[in-house]
Amino acid sequence: MKEIDFKKGGGLVPVIIQEYTKQTVLMLGFMNEEAWEKTLEEKKVTFFSRSKQRLWTKGETSGNFLHLKSYTIDCDNDTILLKVDPIGPVCHTGLDTCFGNSSAKGFINTLEAIIADRIDNQKSDSYTYSLFSKGINKVAQKVGEEAVELVIESKDNNYELFKNEAADLLYHYLILLKAKGMKLEDIEEVLKSRNS
Repeated sequence: MKEIDFKKGGGLVPVIIQEYTKQTVLMLGFMNEEAWEKTLEEKKVTFFSRSKQRLWTKGETSGNFLHLKSYTIDCDNDTILLKVDPIGPVCHTGLDTCFGNSSAKGFINTLEAIIADRIDNQKSDSYTYSLFSKGINKVAQKVGEEAVELVIESKDNNYELFKNEAADLLYHYLILLKAKGMKLEDIEEVLKSRNS
């Protein structure tokens, strides 16, 4: 196994954090030797905070831990790439990454928040609240209708219509989750548990 050269950077090495399934770069941090050993031991990413001058486990206050899946050390032995399973948003701003939400999932999280806002604040001029206020049976029926429309479009070769129907289904599915008091991350947890 390669030895990490902590001396080259004055006791610290940069650490690139990457989501282990989608390969999205989430953030950059720094580790000293103690942070590295703690990360390996606990399988939760711990950094050395340059501003606080102490060890800092990501998620120690928010609960948004980074669970270590694997790591690679670069060719100069002075940078670490960690592949992780993030629990919740990574950035302190609430975004999935410290580089902004560039993924479709990032927008889906935004859409989920918009849906919640329109329902929670009873925005009567919005389609979202209008459908929600008709009750769970109407919301579920609409999801069923959109699913059927998507199946019908999948049999043709009109990709624009297919994408639009897929978007309609996803949108209405998010309303259904809200009506059931759930979030998309609740469903993600089920899928993650099936993958372990």
